[in-house]
Amino acid sequence: MHLKPVPDRPRTAGLAEADPLPPADARPRADGAFLERLYRAHHDGLIRFIRRRVQAERAHDVVQRVFCRLAGLSEQERGRIAAPAAYLRRAADNMLRDDARQEVRRSAALHVGDDEVALRAGDQWAALEARDRLRHLEAALLRLKPRTREIFLAHRVDGYSYAEIAARTGLSIKTVEMHMTRAIAFLAQSRMTP
Repeated sequence: MHLKPVPDRPRTAGLAEADPLPPADARPRADGAFLERLYRAHHDGLIRFIRRRVQAERAHDVVQRVFCRLAGLSEQERGRIAAPAAYLRRAADNMLRDDARQEVRRSAALHVGDDEVALRAGDQWAALEARDRLRHLEAALLRLKPRTREIFLAHRVDGYSYAEIAARTGLSIKTVEMHMTRAIAFLAQSRMTP
């Protein structure tokens, strides 16, 4: 009995679910080798860079997302990266800023207007005065610069510490303190002038 050789499947067809993986030396290594070298060279420094801005347990997640984004670039786009360390830090910084903006948007959706809250005080005059003060405060908050208002609300309403706000916004703690001082002074002044 003579057996005919079975023709090989074309390599471009890909692997079926039940097919075994090819040996490591047969897999394409160009993209993987580039990313692996970058990862090994810059992982620790990037972790330290990110830990200065966010909680330590989030740093590894951010590094993973940065490298996933890098892996999604075309070979031509990756070839244009002249300074990989600077690129990775900028990508991580941009990702942290995007995360902070998303968190602000999520908290803005939780806002309840003063007209939506029912008056439940025994003294209706006091309740009306409280609502009027609340409207006055809300109007004063809207006159603040957006960054100052965001920082003030993050601290006073959401309960974030200055260090957490600094990490989320990419600002220094001193700058966060400066914004809070401005906001408090402005709101105190606007309370005195109706």
